Amino acid sequence: MADSIVIFGASGDLTSRKLIPALYQLFVKGRLPDGSRIIGVSRSAFEHQQWRDSLRETTAQYAEDAFDAGKWAAFSKNIFYQRGDITSPDDFISLGNFLDSIELDEAGAPGAECGRVYYLSTMPQLYETAIRNLGNAGLSNDTNGFRRVIIEKPFGTDLKTAQALNQSIHSSFREDQIYRIDHYLGKETVQNIFALRFANSIFEPVWNRNYVDHVQVTVAEEVVIGRRAGYYDTSGILRDMFQNHLLQLMMITAMEPPASYDAALVRDEKVKVLHGVRKMTGGDFASDTVRGQYVGYLDEEGVPVGSTTETFAVLKLYCDNWRWQGVPFYLRSGKGMSCRTTQIVIQFKQVPYILFEDMPKAPIGNRLVIQVQPAEGIQMHFETKVPDSEMRTRTSTLDFSFQGTSGGKSLPDAYQRLLLDALNGDASLFARSDEVELAWGIIDPIIAAWKSPAAPSLHHYQTGLWGPNEASEWMQQQQREWFDVCPVLR
Repeated sequence: MADSIVIFGASGDLTSRKLIPALYQLFVKGRLPDGSRIIGVSRSAFEHQQWRDSLRETTAQYAEDAFDAGKWAAFSKNIFYQRGDITSPDDFISLGNFLDSIELDEAGAPGAECGRVYYLSTMPQLYETAIRNLGNAGLSNDTNGFRRVIIEKPFGTDLKTAQALNQSIHSSFREDQIYRIDHYLGKETVQNIFALRFANSIFEPVWNRNYVDHVQVTVAEEVVIGRRAGYYDTSGILRDMFQNHLLQLMMITAMEPPASYDAALVRDEKVKVLHGVRKMTGGDFASDTVRGQYVGYLDEEGVPVGSTTETFAVLKLYCDNWRWQGVPFYLRSGKGMSCRTTQIVIQFKQVPYILFEDMPKAPIGNRLVIQVQPAEGIQMHFETKVPDSEMRTRTSTLDFSFQGTSGGKSLPDAYQRLLLDALNGDASLFARSDEVELAWGIIDPIIAAWKSPAAPSLHHYQTGLWGPNEASEWMQQQQREWFDVCPVLR
């Protein structure tokens, strides 16, 4: 059945750079339902063909080798444009009338039963207005086909605003109609964690406190904030990266196996992880966190004089349950770092007894490195004997790269998977309202502590490094070390 995908904020960068190229590639692969319509909505003045021509240029740029002029012509005939202002209730009435006029039944008459996905590619300040106007115009009513809304992050700026946003959304849409998107969860490697753990008998028995010493989740960005000071200085690294991306990666790494691969059950297990996260109190905010700011941040355009906004942070979290009791999860992210990489490191414990007396040092223990980006894959670290030597060992690796198993084709962009899931009604990789609120409940107290007179020191670091030296010293004090390696797979 043909569906309609309505993109609010259609003239924005996300639409041309990510959404339309993703939908085009789904069409090329035959995964988009036949006859699916894409309707762009924004205040800019476009005719249908004018918008199609504009998107053709950007899709050719971002889809690269996948772009084919003939296939684009077939795809673009179902692209439409409707001028509209999100703040205008009347424009939503007009949008509903326009959708009715192009959603045709098999006889070519308007009024066909079909599904609709509304994608809010707008400023977060407009989410509540857009959703309220969708509801008031009757566009959330799903008696004539499904109605779903996709919301980009941020989902609020703290627990209070997240609760208010959820309450506002629920006045127009049921929770099962709401898809809160985090593009990290659409990446092949993140999804592969499910397969790695639950489709292999060799990993699950050791995926627990008996064998795992600690877990590192790192999201490092080489770039600095540039001209984003207006947003970034009021947000900081905890709101920008930890409340969503890093906690999401932690949840998928730590969750229990669901009874089946069902969206509700998967999200239930993710939420249980957040319920188990030990809340910081008292001295924990100083002993279990590190905050930093890169040298030169105060010189960036738009940054207030003397700003203490963090561009780097480390959190040590514990998940108090049977599987993970006592195992620290180190969450780390920063701007202006040595390189761009997102990785999860499962650091296993050292062997209980060193058999070889002449070894110069004890082995560091096995590691499983799950590289989320830029090159997606998995690397296993283990000890082997150095050839032509006494009994000395060295760390060797086994590499698995998704790129090497994709038949020479580039891996799908995360938005392809997430858009298709939203169309198919699979919410496994989307955040639920209680998940969002629990995440803010973990992050809010840390933000408050960092803004208090008793806040831990703000350490400074040069760009191009792995954050402040104090972060490495802090880790060494715990007799551990960071896995500071730029992408292990390329």
